[in-house]
Amino acid sequence: VYSGPIAGTAYRLLMGGSWDRIVMLGPSHFMAFSGLALPETQALATPLGEVGVDTEGSGDLLEHETVHVSAAAHRREHSLEVQLPFLQVVAPGVPVLPVLTGDVQPEAGADAIEPLLDAGTLLLVSSDLSHYHDAETARDLDEATAAAIVRLDWESLEWQSACGRAGIQIALEIARRRNQQVQLLDLRNSADTAGTPDRVVGYGAFAIG
Repeated sequence: VYSGPIAGTAYRLLMGGSWDRIVMLGPSHFMAFSGLALPETQALATPLGEVGVDTEGSGDLLEHETVHVSAAAHRREHSLEVQLPFLQVVAPGVPVLPVLTGDVQPEAGADAIEPLLDAGTLLLVSSDLSHYHDAETARDLDEATAAAIVRLDWESLEWQSACGRAGIQIALEIARRRNQQVQLLDLRNSADTAGTPDRVVGYGAFAIG
């Protein structure tokens, strides 16, 4: 109800697309760990049905020393879960590779993820921006964060810039290596959608290509 309209700005671009798989990066909110974590399961369930997990891609990813399997990390995590219904609408039947980010260096994360990104693979990063400031303060903070993202300046992102900072940094490092650009699609906060202005969460939608 808070972030959906902003996410929809990006998902609208995916309508009519065709992919073999979708690699998803999101932060771990409930469990601390090093590296990247995959789930044990072969499918993820939502009220719209099940989404298959790309087991072949999981096997490839597990060849990297930064990647491990953690059912515990995925059990309560919502950062990837909230994206699945969107994907079930815009990319029905496409398997996902759900990856949670822990304490990981952007370069190491990019080394693991980039080889998976062939022409048939979409990379999706899930993250909020600032947390629990008043709406005016949040807009200033989020505008600075968005500007850093657009210029591929992942070094400028601090832990308070975005809860999914690690995933964003990995994506930006990959974009640098591929000479890609980032476009800002939408930048709002929960006061602009369904919340009060005294304590908000910031959201942004970006496209890399």
